[in-house]
Amino acid sequence: MTNPKVIFAGTPEFAVASLKALVESGFVPVAVLTQPDRPAGRGKRLTPSPVKEYAIRQHIPVMQPATLRDAEVVAELQALRPDILVVAAYGLILPQEVLDIPPAGCLNVHASLLPRWRGAAPIQAAILAGDVETGVCLMSMEAGLDSGPVYVSEAVSIGEHETAGDLHDRLAGIGAALLARHLGDIIDGALEARQQDHKFASYAPKIKTADAEIDWRRPAVELDRRVRAYNPVPGAWFMLDEVRIKCWKSRCLAGVDAAPGTVVGAGNDGITVSCGEGALLIDSLQRPGRRAVTAGEFSSQVDLVGRVL
Repeated sequence: MTNPKVIFAGTPEFAVASLKALVESGFVPVAVLTQPDRPAGRGKRLTPSPVKEYAIRQHIPVMQPATLRDAEVVAELQALRPDILVVAAYGLILPQEVLDIPPAGCLNVHASLLPRWRGAAPIQAAILAGDVETGVCLMSMEAGLDSGPVYVSEAVSIGEHETAGDLHDRLAGIGAALLARHLGDIIDGALEARQQDHKFASYAPKIKTADAEIDWRRPAVELDRRVRAYNPVPGAWFMLDEVRIKCWKSRCLAGVDAAPGTVVGAGNDGITVSCGEGALLIDSLQRPGRRAVTAGEFSSQVDLVGRVL
């Protein structure tokens, strides 16, 4: 198809890579959908999404509806007569009225190997589960949650010490490259999607701050995954004197003869905390409102050895 009309829907940094790939490969969207500006920072100033910022720089019209269930919004999208709607981490549900608008359907750039890890936080879920690989899928959207047929996917190994932030950046680039490479064939109908095997589906719900709390009764290997999965958002944390301390970097060690949560060592080599199985060596920590520091700097300020967290 010559000069297909594309609408792009996305909000966070992950989606910017896909939008940029569309622009650079000649599929400049006729409009971009992104979530409304949100309060951010200490001043709680209304802040545009990364997708909006990029779209404005590219002089692409931006739409920011609070919902896609509004009849006027649906009519506005219909009036654009798109051939396809490309979605990457948009954050709003597309109702059937919107899914039915483009003749080539709605295409989702999803950061997992579907049907594993459908839902809002597939990158974090893969790390938490100890998966050795994950990837990106280009999926045809339908009413179900990430249940549509998959056009193409690409798998990658998860590094032993890789954080969600590191993996996010890699997968964003892979998804963008897949999109640029295959979008033309998808629009033309030259690429056939395959149905997912729903019996192998697993779900990755939206992350809450409470999910990131460290429970020292758990095995150290699980807690290390938690630290990696919640870096950079929301940050794995534990309480110290009623102060929430975030943990950004850790390693697993052999077990020690101490109750879970006991600090058995603290210095430049790290802060060692006994766990339900094994021990966690913490390398980087952060107090509220302060910068992250090394374990050596933190332990020089706070007497930790022998304390139970």
